[in-house]
Order: sequence, then structure tokens, then C-alpha cells
Amino acid sequence: MHIVYPAVVSALLFSIGVYGVLARRNTILVLMSVELMLNAVNLNLVAFDVWLRDRLHSGQVLTLFVIVIAAAEVGLGLAIILALYRNRRTVDLDRLRSLAEPTGTDPDGEPAGAAAVPASPAETRSSAETGSSAGIRSRPGPLPQADPRSEAQSPHPQSRAGVRPDAGPGETS
Repeated sequence: MHIVYPAVVSALLFSIGVYGVLARRNTILVLMSVELMLNAVNLNLVAFDVWLRDRLHSGQVLTLFVIVIAAAEVGLGLAIILALYRNRRTVDLDRLRSLAEPTGTDPDGEPAGAAAVPASPAETRSSAETGSSAGIRSRPGPLPQADPRSEAQSPHPQSRAGVRPDAGPGETS
């Protein structure tokens, strides 16, 4: 096999990857384009290793290292993308230019980085009863804190299910 065929395929793959990195605005598609570029490099490494008949197969060994680095890059990249989505509610690169916390408002009139989160049915019902408009909140509020007292420490013994206040040890109602 002639070296031109894998070199041309590798150049095409790399070109498509570069186009994807430069033209796409979605971070997941950009990450996929970077992977396409790394695969083009791997194809070149293996093709030139076979063409040069390297006795140590250094091109193939280097390809294994690139594959391991690419796997780590995907794991770390997806973790970063998920964290950004949780904080900013978007994976659009144009909206992620600043590393600072979002302040002010978006063109849509919402706080920057906060998308409308549908409220729970109970919140929708209570907002309809109180007269507030949409039943949509911009950010989830803090979670309710659990009562630090356990059932055994409760000041009301009748609150423990199935136990009479006047019952002795081991007796239930």
C-alpha cells in the first residue's frame, strides 16, 4: 500500500476536525472535532510506522499514548461541560466566553446564565393561589434542611409510630 492514501485520508480527517473546532458553537461538537483531529494524527503515526518498517514500532506505541490521552481528555472535557451546564444552563461557546460568574441580564431579560426552570406542581399551585404570574423560577432554591433531632430524641413520645407514651420497654400499641 502506498503512503499517499492514508496521508490523504488523515489530512481530510484533520481538516474536518479543524473546521469543526472553528465553526461550531456547541462545546460537545467541538470536543468531538478535537477527537477527530487526534484520530487523524493516529492514522498518520500508524501509516508512517508501517511504511518505514520500524522494528520498534514506535509509531504504534505513540498511538497508544495518544489514545490514552484522548480518553482522559474526553472524561475531563465532559466533566467540565457538565459543570458549566449546571452553572450556566447552556453549552453554547458564545455565551461561555467569560469565566466570571454571570451578572446582569441576558438579552432575554433573564439573569445571565440562568435559564427558566419549571417549578414543581406544588409551587405552581401556590403561585397561582398567591397571584404571581408564571409558576417558573429562575434558579433552584436551597434544599430544605433535615431536622437534626432523631425520632428517639423527640420531645413528643406519641410521635414515634406504634409506641404508647405509657408503655414499658418492648411494649407497643
